[in-house]
Amino acid sequence: MKTFLIEKYGTKGAGTGVRAAERPAPQMGADDVLVKIHAASVNPLDLRLRDGAFKTFLPYELPLVLGNDLAGEVVGVGSAVTRFTVGDEVFARPDKDRIGAFAELIAVHQDDLAPKPATLTMAEAASLPLVALTAWQVLVERARVQPGQKVLVHAGAGGLGSIAVQLAKALGAHVAATASGAKADLVEELGADVVVDHRTQDFVTVLDHDYDVVLDSLGGDNLARSLQVLKPGGLAVSVAGPPDPAFARELGLNPVLRVVMSALSFTIRRRAKRLGVRYTFHFMRASGVQLRELTPLIDDGRIRPVVDRVFPFDETPQALEYVEKGRAKAGKVVITME
Repeated sequence: MKTFLIEKYGTKGAGTGVRAAERPAPQMGADDVLVKIHAASVNPLDLRLRDGAFKTFLPYELPLVLGNDLAGEVVGVGSAVTRFTVGDEVFARPDKDRIGAFAELIAVHQDDLAPKPATLTMAEAASLPLVALTAWQVLVERARVQPGQKVLVHAGAGGLGSIAVQLAKALGAHVAATASGAKADLVEELGADVVVDHRTQDFVTVLDHDYDVVLDSLGGDNLARSLQVLKPGGLAVSVAGPPDPAFARELGLNPVLRVVMSALSFTIRRRAKRLGVRYTFHFMRASGVQLRELTPLIDDGRIRPVVDRVFPFDETPQALEYVEKGRAKAGKVVITME
């Protein structure tokens, strides 16, 4: 089958870091579902994996086929599969150890797979799994957002932000989001009550300092300053900030790496403690159950995908370059096999 893969870490640019290659069809286990991929989407995670950002604690075997979410059709099932049959339309974020959506076929554990929302095209469905699961795990699992609480979502027009704004609103929260002025109308349309233009306004001075939750996807100074808008006991969750000891425990890392994780996040955790707030890092996990929980919100229109551009499969390197250079105006970039 045709794939797009990397052979070593740290190479950038279209045609240099990612190349087309023929690979054997996936081997299936008893609980696996073989999916013919119709569409996949590009995430910043693909670029970070390509550059080796996580190689210390995610030791992939190279060459590595990239691609972290997909939509497609079931073409085979393992002997223990009970939830899917050949011909089903599905979508998924494969487990972190089994990525590889930039390919014609993929084997996905049945626990990580869900029926495709009936109202979506394959391209739209492929744009959702990773960002929708991240938003769900942050806002529902970790933060346990309740009606009337206040949530700040950074980069509200981005792939993650556009879904997090909608989910926070569906949970009954008052939602603020940062975005450029040109994207303010879109972010308001998605459900934000307040939009702060990050180019001309300082969210720390514009917003009240009584927010319950901040979802940060930018890291660095943006994360550090986000702590200031939280009320006492509030929670800042970052998908771009430094990993913390809890994340190291979740991965079952050895004691040395746990110390490293603790050191990386020491400054931000100390700052949060001094302000009487909390900080945690989140690295999303695959879950077919949670995709099923999200589907009613998708099919009734409370969460809708935002797709910036669709590339043909043969232009996968160009799609990665498009995302890397920040050309996407809003939402996700999708690769389609059709």
